[in-house]
This record gives sequence, C-alpha cells and structure tokens, in this order.
Amino acid sequence: MRKYITLLSVSASLFISSSTIAQRVNQCGIIIPPKSLQSNFQSVYEARGYINTMLDSINWKENFNLEEQNGINNAYATIIRNKRYIVYDNDFLENLDGYAGTKWASISVLAHEMGHHYRNHVVDTRGSTPPKEIEADYFSGYVMAKLGARKNEALAAMEKIASPTASSTHPAKAQRLTAITNGWNYAMGISTTNNPTTAPQPQKNPPPASDDASWIYLSLYGNADMNVYLSDNGKDYTSAPLKTNQPFVFKFEVYNHGWLRFADKSGPTFKLLHGKDYAIIWSRRSNNWTVIPVP
Repeated sequence: MRKYITLLSVSASLFISSSTIAQRVNQCGIIIPPKSLQSNFQSVYEARGYINTMLDSINWKENFNLEEQNGINNAYATIIRNKRYIVYDNDFLENLDGYAGTKWASISVLAHEMGHHYRNHVVDTRGSTPPKEIEADYFSGYVMAKLGARKNEALAAMEKIASPTASSTHPAKAQRLTAITNGWNYAMGISTTNNPTTAPQPQKNPPPASDDASWIYLSLYGNADMNVYLSDNGKDYTSAPLKTNQPFVFKFEVYNHGWLRFADKSGPTFKLLHGKDYAIIWSRRSNNWTVIPVP
C-alpha cells in the first residue's frame, strides 16, 4: 500500500480515481461511466498497438511500459525506476467506450496520458495541475486528428465525463474541450490566423508548451537532412531525424541533460542541456560536423 501511494504522488493523471467504485461521480466531479454490455477494449496488447500507432503519427521514438490495474476507474502516467509507464483500468476504458458510443473515447484517454509523458509532466513529482491537464488535452486532440478521428470523436470522452467546474488539479470541462479542439485544429492546419486564400497546412508535430522554456531546440545548418543519435544516459542511443528547414524540438526523457553523437557507437559526444538552443554546423577546422550552443 505504501508503494502505491508513492506511485500516485509522482503521477500525472487524466482523472482522480474514486474511492468507491459504485459512485457515478467521484470527488472531483468526474463521471464514472456505467458498466458497458460490450467488451471492446481487450488487453494490454491492444493498448500497446494504439500507443505504437500514436508514436508513429508524431515521429516520436519512445518505449512505454503499459500496466493494467483494474478497479481504479482511471488512467495515469508515471515514472517508476526511471521507466515511463501508462497505467490504466481496462474495465474503465471499455465502459467509457460504451458510454461515449465510440472506440475513440478510450484511445483519447491513452493519448492524453502519452501527452503527460511528451510534456515531461511526471518528472517534477508534483502530480496533476490544471496547466498540465490542458497541455495533455491539447496533445490528445492533436494525436486524435493524426489518427483520423473526427473532431467530435476526439471530444467524445471529455464531453461525457469531465467536470463542469475546475478543481485544484483539473480544469473545467469547457477549458478541456477547448484545448482538445485547439490541438485537433493545429494538427489539421486550421487556425484563426490562417489566410483564407491559402490552403491550411497540417502540422507534423505538436508545438512545445508556450510557457515551458526547458525544451531543447536543435537546428541543422547544411544542404541535406541527416540523422543524429540522442541518449539520456550516454549508453543507449536513439536515431533522431533532422531537417534543414525546421528545428528538432525535444526534451530528454528523465534527466535535464543528455548526449548527442553523429554515429551510433563511435565519434565525439556532445552534452545537451534543457533550456538551450544548439546548432549543428560543418567545421572546416576539424573537417567534421560539430554542435555549438546558440546564445
């Protein structure tokens, strides 16, 4: 029990679970969906398939651990022993789909929790806050659009179970629906500032949080795209594609710094810090690519 309490203290969740499963509304005003007569959401394997599809849709290489924890009427993101987890109640997701009338409801919940990881919300151990939830809602709307969901399908879960009033940890329903809509619109290239004479351009990746200065901007100055290799721990490297016409915006997963190489297992290693901008340029002196901080 002690371990479970500690786990929840470092998680960022979509909903705060009810202490009494029979309640239709929990202490935060979130409606617990009634039991569904259909069983559509089958297992952790199906959840893994959805997560992988979401990762592919935004070109994000991450390895999430998924864990079923039935009875919590909830889903939440957390870090356990420096590994990312999404924990969910399988029955909760099944019932939610039945209540909302669409399979997109449960998928949007998983996308929301993935958004907490994408924004590194769970690293600070402070749990849920309204700004974090808004960012995760925006991310959910963005991913739903990338997966082909209509706007009403992206909104389906929150339309049914969100609280109409805000709390100290979660925003009000109207704010959450707006955030999801904004994320969906951004993915589809829809903006109030779009020139009506110009066709909207869909966005490949969601933007970093506007009030979060800890993201790293990595810009390539060259004539062709290239891959670099990034690592949290200096041991395990993952390929990251860079384009000459756009910055690569990211955070390292657990620590506030990481490492970059131009080859997976050899060559010089460059340390990158959160909150810094870096340029990749060709050095005539060393006759090689190098990384320099941008003031």
